[in-house]
Amino acid sequence: MCTRILWNTNHHAVLAGRTMDWPESTEPVLTVFPRGLERNGGMLGGTTVVADNPLRWTSGFGSLVTTVYGAGTADGINEAGLAAHMLYLDSTDLGPRDPGRPGLQIALWIQYLLDSARNVQEALDLLDTCQLVPVELRGFQASVHVALEDAAGDSAIVEYIEGRRQVHHDRSYTIMTNEPSYEEQLRLLREKVRAVQGLGHDRPSSEVPLPGNVNAVDRFQRAAYFGALLPEPADDRQAVAAILAVTRNASVPFGAPYREGRFKTYNTEYRTVCDLTGKRYFFELATGPNLLWAEIDRFDLSPGAPVMTLRPDGTDLVGDVSDRFTRAPAPF
Repeated sequence: MCTRILWNTNHHAVLAGRTMDWPESTEPVLTVFPRGLERNGGMLGGTTVVADNPLRWTSGFGSLVTTVYGAGTADGINEAGLAAHMLYLDSTDLGPRDPGRPGLQIALWIQYLLDSARNVQEALDLLDTCQLVPVELRGFQASVHVALEDAAGDSAIVEYIEGRRQVHHDRSYTIMTNEPSYEEQLRLLREKVRAVQGLGHDRPSSEVPLPGNVNAVDRFQRAAYFGALLPEPADDRQAVAAILAVTRNASVPFGAPYREGRFKTYNTEYRTVCDLTGKRYFFELATGPNLLWAEIDRFDLSPGAPVMTLRPDGTDLVGDVSDRFTRAPAPF
């Protein structure tokens, strides 16, 4: 059900790792969007889902993202150094639709922010410009919350609970998973920290009892613990390896039981790392041994440039694959 880990305390790069945990393939495609694209926030793929007063905008920044089901954006970074991640939150409640406000279908939420903002504060300022509208993707309600971070290390978590927006904005908000709400996750983490401290401050870190299951609370606390232990890296390569190590530790192994319902397992499908300093985007498919990445500055992001895509499931894809992207068929 996804984990996001931000590392903004080392001296080499601001890095954010995330897992995509889902019961089936989300059909990820790495996609580069240039500036100057005319957007309609009422479209889901080729279908109109917000007919009354859809939000319309023109992309002001180019971005490198991972799409979901070809109908929205799940994760990505823009050329200004803003990154955004959508994670599942079952308790999401957007409230009733107000047709007097421009409507944005929720699967395009972070694409709107990446298109329009250069940092976390600018992204938060955009939240009042529209109203999010729920949609369904492949039989699943797109019930999500969003994590944002930028090249300065700023961070924000945005949720909609009982129809009201809740924002946690501070560079200290580095971990996000799923249920329960973020405020409750922070409370549970504080309780865990107090319990561990009660065991004695001289206890070796290898003997600290950690939750080891795959539910959202356990992953949140495990990622917070190991993320706080990361040593200062010697270089950018070691920094990326370090955040990947924690991201893999929070991943869900194949077959691990999670919940009842349509599917009982939500295994990790892929992992990404956003290098906000170097403007590189790393991608690792859980079913393959190869780590690949692309550098956003190597693409033509000028208005009128083509949308470029890459399906990341080829076993021959490894290392810098910036030159392996191909023009997407029009219209995109």
